[in-house]
Amino acid sequence: ENLFATDIYAYFSKVLGEYGMAHFSDGGSSKGKDYCIFFNSQWARLPQDLSKAARLQTYDLTTSVLCSPSDVPEGGFPNSIPMVMRGNCTFYEKVRLAQINGAKGLLIVSKDRLTPPSGNKSQYEEIGIPVALLSYKDMLDISKTFGEKRQVAMYAPKEPVVDYNMVLIFLMAVGTVAVGGYWAGSRDIKKRYMKHKRDDGAEKQDEETVDVTPIMICVFVVMCCSMLVLLYFFYDHLVYMTIATFCLASAVGLYSCLWPFVRRIPFGKMLPACTLLLVVLFVYDVFFVFITPLLTESGESIMVEVAAGPSDSSTHEKLPMVLKVPRLNSSPLVLCDRPFSLLGFGDILVPGLLVAYCHRFDILMQTSRIYFLACTIGYGIGLLITFVALALMQMGQPALLYLVPCTLLTSLAVALWRKELPLFWTGSGFVVNTKTFTTIDPRDPEQKFYLLW
Repeated sequence: ENLFATDIYAYFSKVLGEYGMAHFSDGGSSKGKDYCIFFNSQWARLPQDLSKAARLQTYDLTTSVLCSPSDVPEGGFPNSIPMVMRGNCTFYEKVRLAQINGAKGLLIVSKDRLTPPSGNKSQYEEIGIPVALLSYKDMLDISKTFGEKRQVAMYAPKEPVVDYNMVLIFLMAVGTVAVGGYWAGSRDIKKRYMKHKRDDGAEKQDEETVDVTPIMICVFVVMCCSMLVLLYFFYDHLVYMTIATFCLASAVGLYSCLWPFVRRIPFGKMLPACTLLLVVLFVYDVFFVFITPLLTESGESIMVEVAAGPSDSSTHEKLPMVLKVPRLNSSPLVLCDRPFSLLGFGDILVPGLLVAYCHRFDILMQTSRIYFLACTIGYGIGLLITFVALALMQMGQPALLYLVPCTLLTSLAVALWRKELPLFWTGSGFVVNTKTFTTIDPRDPEQKFYLLW
């Protein structure tokens, strides 16, 4: 259900939207109050410090939407920042009227969710004053708190590129992969050992399993892609179906729900199948994060848009398919709906399949968990590389772009170093007698190999 969410990113607002602060105070008073604003730095940048921000008189025009010259009061807005209501025309039309009538900035009051005041390249070049959105609730508080001669200074405090919440995401992701992989490997080996103690255990296993073929993997990925695209276009309708599915799985337990299907998953040559799945989802992740912005009208990644929820969604519901951790650094922007860092469940589940395989191989080869540890460490390194890429590029990252090479190549490198690559790839290297598993010498051609999976 949640495998199509396979990226990690700090949830930066669309169209270069940024959070800032509007510091209101009565004229001549040193005391004031901060309010959250949402602005687009492509119109004009805001200073990072309040001390460097100009304090300007506000002009309350919240009875108007400022869409035509008739909305402009006599004398205009000389050296002031008008406050107008949102609606009826574009952001560009509002800010253009404000600028040509002497305004030094524009505050647009919105009763809806704050979205970035966007425009096009030529409009950005024409306008030289900042424009920001302010919530209607805050506007009412400003009217009650301050008098008619109130002043405002707009600024945008700088936040650290890397937040402490990355530590929590790292611990949750690596911990889940390590514990889940270790448990899955141990439990599966124990279960199959008990089956082989029965006289007809092997026959039952042959009857109850089916092969996961490359075609099945491709069909699975196509279904993920289709669901992702459908969510992009019909988010407000399908989001409830996704939430309902998640609640059902949480209520009865995903393992219990899928047990009739899971018991038929093969224990046949799974590393090639696992490798194919990782590689295909690697391409899938890169395509939907880096390529789809070139194909959509908004220029946004389909993956990021679906995982974070469209900014224009009427439901404002979020899909339960990511780990979501808020910013932990102290900042004046705590007043705002600050960005979250998100990690898709697919970034945990997909590499976790390989970690579980490595642990099973460790148990049957009677090693000191070297494959399991190497793959888990590779996952941690891949996640750290993802964090670095996120900090440097300041945009959503397809985590599988870094996790797949780090886990898969690390595991294969260990197998190559130990001269066990053929056994690791095929999952073979064990003889089964009627009572126990016994290791064999892979160099002995007379011994028969038992498939690990």
